[in-house]
Formats: sequence, structure tokens, C-alpha cells
Amino acid sequence: MQLSKTEEQVMEYLWKLEKAYMKDLIDAFPDPKPASTTVATLLKRMQDKGAVGYTVHGNSREYYPLIGKNDYFAKQVKGMINNFFEGSTTQFASFFTSATDMSAAELEDLRKLVDQEIKKKRS
Repeated sequence: MQLSKTEEQVMEYLWKLEKAYMKDLIDAFPDPKPASTTVATLLKRMQDKGAVGYTVHGNSREYYPLIGKNDYFAKQVKGMINNFFEGSTTQFASFFTSATDMSAAELEDLRKLVDQEIKKKRS
């Protein structure tokens, strides 16, 4: 599932709020606020993609995410690794550690995380 940048922004608000009416989502945007028709269009597209669901309360819809933030992010990273690094997580890690100008301390922290994951996989 691929969401546009604006759809991802709406998802960020939904993940934070967990459930929200359209008014809540519009209020979450910085000024200038988007038009309600714009948010309604985004929500409809996101429903069609299976990212958002809703329950009806009277004349209002309460929206909620159908995908978790970590699940969505993991799929995006996996897609990027497949598209740009020929599916190689090693190539991605090499690029990530060199292109992001990580400090020695950050690299040490990353090493600890990798070591922890290795221990988990071995046990």
C-alpha cells in the first residue's frame, strides 16, 4: 500500500489520536487548515486503499487506522530495499550508515542493537 505524503500526514494524526472525527483531523493540521472537502477526499482515498475505516455515529463518521504505524513503516522500508538495493539489506545498511553521517556513538548504539538482534535469532 502506497500513501501520498498528505495521506501519510493524515495517518500520523490518526495513529496519534487512535480515533477521530473529521473536525479532529482538520484541527490537527497546522494553519492554514485544509478544507473539509480536501480531508474528506483524502479519507475516501485512504479507505479505498484499506488504510482507514470508520464507524457511523448519527450523521458523523469516526475514523480509525486499519494499519499500524510500525507495520506501514516496515512495508515502506522493505519496498525501498527491494526497489533501490536489489533486496539486499546489507547494501541498504551500508548505504544508511555511510550516507547519514552517523557519529561514532550512533554507530556504537547501532552495533548494540544489531548484537541484540543476533542474540535473539540464535536463541
